[in-house]
Amino acid sequence: MCEVLNIPRSTYYQSLNKIEPKREIENRQITERMKSIYKESKRRYGAPKIHHQLIEEGIHISLKRVQRLMKKADIHSIVKKKFRPHGSNERVENRENVLKRDFSTSSINEKWVADITYVHTVKDGWCYLASVMDLHSRKIVGYSFSREMTTEIVIKALENAYVTQLPPEGLILHTDLGSQYTSQAFTDHVKSYGITHSFSKKGCPYDNACIESFHAILKKEEVNHMQYLDYKAANIAIFEFIEAWYNRKRKHSSIAYKTPQAIEDQFKVSA
Repeated sequence: MCEVLNIPRSTYYQSLNKIEPKREIENRQITERMKSIYKESKRRYGAPKIHHQLIEEGIHISLKRVQRLMKKADIHSIVKKKFRPHGSNERVENRENVLKRDFSTSSINEKWVADITYVHTVKDGWCYLASVMDLHSRKIVGYSFSREMTTEIVIKALENAYVTQLPPEGLILHTDLGSQYTSQAFTDHVKSYGITHSFSKKGCPYDNACIESFHAILKKEEVNHMQYLDYKAANIAIFEFIEAWYNRKRKHSSIAYKTPQAIEDQFKVSA
């Protein structure tokens, strides 16, 4: 054939070596898709979530292969720090812990957990986010963002959750022993909704681990990587993180790599 085409044999054999193996073609295509998923998640997704996304799209690939390709392409999720509880020197009276770290559920609006966290801004200093989570779907069903950490912020977060979800009587709401949650005003609101209030023991953040975990995710995937100019800028960013990302797009390993909204929708359809 070389004689017919009048080309040196060395040129022919070199051309054979230039043919890209099928495996390399697949790896390149998969890597491009992984980069897209990674970008869409704003660098938040690591190998497990990218792997599940690829599987959902019909791309059959092992987790180890995903990890190898990610390493080769220098794709890695935002570094996450482990949660470390901090003790408090305040003298707080213990109240009944109804939940007792039983985070299991059989339906939505059966058990809610709530807490407050801090978000710093350049012009307005510290701002505060009060969140309410449904333990069945892990969805943030209510929240309130404010420049002041008052009882009003936790009341508003609970009101938002109640109006949105309209839970049946018998719902358990678990919080810590913060002054906002032990206030008479908040207690009255809880009772008016027919909700049973449960409290963590003093110095036991693991009693409320699920909402603590959400706030840790918020910090590690969003807040710690941004510098918000003021309250308004932070408020918009928090809204987008919760509504556009966390509730509707972010896959959670604790709920079989589904989104909180998908779990809630699935329950409503089957109910």
